[in-house]
Amino acid sequence: MEWNKQNIRSLLLIVCGGVAFYCGLEHLDAVLAAVGWLLGILGPFLLGGAIAFVLNVPMRVIEGHLFTKAKRGGKLRRPLALVLTLLAVIGVLVLAAFVIGPGIKDAIKSIASQIPMALERLEKQLMALEVYLPQLQSMVGELNINWSELSKRVMSWAQAMGTGLLSTGGGLMVSVVSVVSNFVIGLIFSFYILLQKEKLARQGRQVLYALLPERGADRILEILRLANRTFSSFLSGQCLEACILGTMFVIAMTIFQMPYALLVGVLIALTALIPIVGAFIGCAVGALLIAVTDPWKALLFILLFLVLQQVEGNLIYPHVVGSSVGLPSIWVLAAVTLGGKLFGIAGMLFFIPLCSVLYALFRQLVVERLRRKKIRSSKWEAGPD
Repeated sequence: MEWNKQNIRSLLLIVCGGVAFYCGLEHLDAVLAAVGWLLGILGPFLLGGAIAFVLNVPMRVIEGHLFTKAKRGGKLRRPLALVLTLLAVIGVLVLAAFVIGPGIKDAIKSIASQIPMALERLEKQLMALEVYLPQLQSMVGELNINWSELSKRVMSWAQAMGTGLLSTGGGLMVSVVSVVSNFVIGLIFSFYILLQKEKLARQGRQVLYALLPERGADRILEILRLANRTFSSFLSGQCLEACILGTMFVIAMTIFQMPYALLVGVLIALTALIPIVGAFIGCAVGALLIAVTDPWKALLFILLFLVLQQVEGNLIYPHVVGSSVGLPSIWVLAAVTLGGKLFGIAGMLFFIPLCSVLYALFRQLVVERLRRKKIRSSKWEAGPD
């Protein structure tokens, strides 16, 4: 190896990086604490970026249909598209609330109407235990219990629990205020991003080309464009899949004359935004609501859910979401499983587009390597013997 300035710099970077990595492993607790502190500071801005990314998907479509030929309306296109996007999101949430609210109210009324009957049954059962009272009294008398010591322990336990509840309540209030303030700051920050996204993108490209070699900056921008297309397609596919699943449940429950068909369909559509397992949450809530009215129909609903879930999980979801992100069906299921195991619900939402980006990059690498090695396509296209 020739010892020129570039090679010496690269070697020094590798050595310094290795030393920094070793020091980080030696002081892992301090590193994690520093990362947590940094994320706490940047949390509202990261949340704002995520909100902006999600809102940008419908906003881009709306903006493309506003003032397409009028020159004077060009300056108003972006703010008006943002306002219409917010109104559309709020409208969907309000519509869902109007559908869910009355159904929940009816279910609560139904449960409340059955409470007197449940209390009657409980009273009868307690009265039936009256014959066993003499035996219980003799058994309690034979036990050597220090009632004063027991009462002191109960009082001390109650005082400790009360103190803990007060401290927990204070901490909960602080957490709620912090979450609300972070959300408001993030929402305002997302508005700035959406209104000035071209300017911010141009500044980001300037920074990349100023700090990195041109080839490296081009590669990073190519990956970022691929990630943007993939994540946007994933959001669109996930929303489409949720609407399809909710519609299937509304139609099927209406055919079988089950109660709360529209309510359960909307609930399942909303929870289905969580990949694979979200619909099971909607199933649990729907089965509970139906069981209040008719337990047998609740069992029928669970059977119906299992059938529709198999259709959705094996046919609709992999093809709708998988085709939207360019990921084969088998890798969609693998990404959801791996993401859920590692990071829970957030991992399920994030791993599908992430795996799609990695899949596309790896596919490009394989194609490029095959081209460089001049491997004929007949060798790798041939099927098994």
